[in-house]
Amino acid sequence: MSKKNLYRPNVAMIVLSHKYPQKKEIFIAQRNDLHEVWQFPQGGIDEGEEVQEALFRELEEEIGTKKATIIAEYPEWISYDFPPKIAASMKPFIGQMQRYFLLKLDKDAKINIQTEHPEFSAYKFVKVDDALNLSAAFKLEVYNKVINYFKKESYL
Repeated sequence: MSKKNLYRPNVAMIVLSHKYPQKKEIFIAQRNDLHEVWQFPQGGIDEGEEVQEALFRELEEEIGTKKATIIAEYPEWISYDFPPKIAASMKPFIGQMQRYFLLKLDKDAKINIQTEHPEFSAYKFVKVDDALNLSAAFKLEVYNKVINYFKKESYL
């Protein structure tokens, strides 16, 4: 298996409330399997699945809705390594290679984290910088890079 194949293809999303652009509030959720770890919704891209198809499937699987509009896309794949504790359960992968999107929830979107296979125990909308303060250390570099890109492009 090549080094590239050791990274799980994944789609991730920064979800803005329907009040965007007047209010720049980001959805962040607390994982139910890692104490005090908050993150953006994300998930694997299935074999043969298009990236945007995976994006909306994962959005619905994780937060119970796919009523959202794509505002922007990070222009390249970005990767990170799993910490050892997580890597053990994700074999043969050593990390994730992600495609990031910035989404705005539709006004009539209803969030429900009690999905068929719940991954989150709580969620909230926070200011951009607060999202970074709550995120897991091993994801912080990626989150910073993606958020700073969207800030530079005047989306955040």
